[in-house]
Amino acid sequence: MKDISFSRRAVMLGAAALPLARRAAAQSGTKPLVISSGNGVAACAKAMELIHAGEDTLDAVIAGVNIVELDPNDHSVGYGGLPNEDGVVELDASCMHGPTRRAGAVGALRGIKTPSKVAKAVMEQTAHMFLVADGALRFAKALGFQEENLLTEQSRQAWLVWKRSLRDSNGRNNWVPGIDAPPAKKTGALDLEQLKREFPGAGEKWLAQCVDFAVHPPHGTINCIALNQKGEMSAVTTTSGMAWKIPGRVGDSPIIGGGLWLDQDVGAAGSTGLGEENLRVCGAHTCVENMRHGMSAKDAALDTLKRVARNFDNDMERLKQVDLQFYVMSKDGDYCGASLWDRTRPGGPVTQFAVCNGTGQSHRQDAVFLLERRS
Repeated sequence: MKDISFSRRAVMLGAAALPLARRAAAQSGTKPLVISSGNGVAACAKAMELIHAGEDTLDAVIAGVNIVELDPNDHSVGYGGLPNEDGVVELDASCMHGPTRRAGAVGALRGIKTPSKVAKAVMEQTAHMFLVADGALRFAKALGFQEENLLTEQSRQAWLVWKRSLRDSNGRNNWVPGIDAPPAKKTGALDLEQLKREFPGAGEKWLAQCVDFAVHPPHGTINCIALNQKGEMSAVTTTSGMAWKIPGRVGDSPIIGGGLWLDQDVGAAGSTGLGEENLRVCGAHTCVENMRHGMSAKDAALDTLKRVARNFDNDMERLKQVDLQFYVMSKDGDYCGASLWDRTRPGGPVTQFAVCNGTGQSHRQDAVFLLERRS
């Protein structure tokens, strides 16, 4: 603990003044900080702007992720997210407010572009913590949220390409054991030239991306964590979940303790990637508890990733199918982004996360990692 100097008045007030003095000393040295997943550069910048304007940290991070939720070109979050196997977009979100130690979440929510806002409303306006499916939609509509079709034309095209991939004798589907079981046969390559004939209005680059989505269903998300000048923290995680999932599937993002956890006395953590594997280690909660026991943000995240690897008996062949990241921040501003692998696939870019420290522009940094892919 750093030395704390007291005024003569504080000394005269006696022991009762000591906790207040310590709190004031800690707050005066707090520097605002926002971190996010790699798709959150704009989200971090927006959240920091609102923090500097004196807004609450939860309002700040939710305004930040709203940018991504409303972006039809981000196919892993909100409007434009890739749908379930029936072609319907289902969204999940959770949020936690450090100062009040409250939380809210929604799962399998259809028809609302900004599930993070609905999660916040669950926290603020109900005695519950988690609403799902039709109940969550009815609640949102009662509060005035507009129900809309979330399936964009690009997402519809990607879904149709995936449907075509199931016609291959080696095609992937969700009605097989999970990735911790014996590996299934790999999906055969889709004929790009045939797809160009079937989708004459779509560009070749986009159709190639659709083929990749079909063969490697994405499960991206956005997590955002903020710390303000007062030492107050808030966090949010929002996603459209795994592409082509079984309707009603909920991953880790809306699960308090799985895809998001915050303890104002310690810090916060969130996750992106394969939710099922994160849930098997209660990842966000584990990261924060690791910090409670003295670990740095980096060590806390890497230790949690080691638990994921342990669940696969450290079998690299099986683990290479898992994509998982953590974003961790302590109440003192120690932070990191950490990934199971250095990159999501061989030859791909190094995994990164977004940071805005309040004195510079929002930017990306390389994440630390547990395992390294070989070319």
